[in-house]
Amino acid sequence: METRNVAPVKLELFVAVVHNKKAAYYSSIIQSHQANAQFITPCSGVTHMLLSSLGLTPSPKTLLASVVRSDEAQGLVDFFHDTIAKGKDYKGIAFTIPLTSVIGTLVYGFLSNERTTVK
Repeated sequence: METRNVAPVKLELFVAVVHNKKAAYYSSIIQSHQANAQFITPCSGVTHMLLSSLGLTPSPKTLLASVVRSDEAQGLVDFFHDTIAKGKDYKGIAFTIPLTSVIGTLVYGFLSNERTTVK
């Protein structure tokens, strides 16, 4: 019986919270790092509630969540770290969470952008 290595790289969940007006830009950067699945949604946090109670208008935020290959994750985190340091319009947060298992060869192949496993 022949066995083959189906999972050449591990996967991580990449999460970022950014300004609304930069969401499309960041989404395209994430996609260029072999991310096949992205979840994008508006969000707000504690700062939003505090500023609203003071009558101030906070800038709207967007949550980006993507499944990325672990060999691409550090490059994304480094890019976000460098970009977020640029100025006010680029502020945000980004981090990764390792995924310990994915069930199904086709699901893994899609999420990892591994074309040899996807039929």
